[in-house]
Amino acid sequence: MPRPFTPKVVTASALLEGDVVYMTPDNRWSRYLAEAEVIEYEPHAQIRLLDAEMQPDQVVGPYLADVRFGANGPEPAHFREAFRMKGPSNYAHGKQEQA
Repeated sequence: MPRPFTPKVVTASALLEGDVVYMTPDNRWSRYLAEAEVIEYEPHAQIRLLDAEMQPDQVVGPYLADVRFGANGPEPAHFREAFRMKGPSNYAHGKQEQA
């Protein structure tokens, strides 16, 4: 029996900076999960993923990531996505250096 479809967002890495980005409802790429389009129907998710794959000049490696609804909007449903949001694990550069 197939697993039920759970809410997802389209995520990828920004081509030039490598930052984690999320597809928004108005077809932009945002670095903020709160702005991501949360997709609750599998056929729509597949179409949005195809939309992302047609943008190789902006992003690399798009895929569907599970999310859950939190108090402030979508939240990662898995450790991997929460880890990706924090930026590079090398503290000598990237978002973590600025903090």
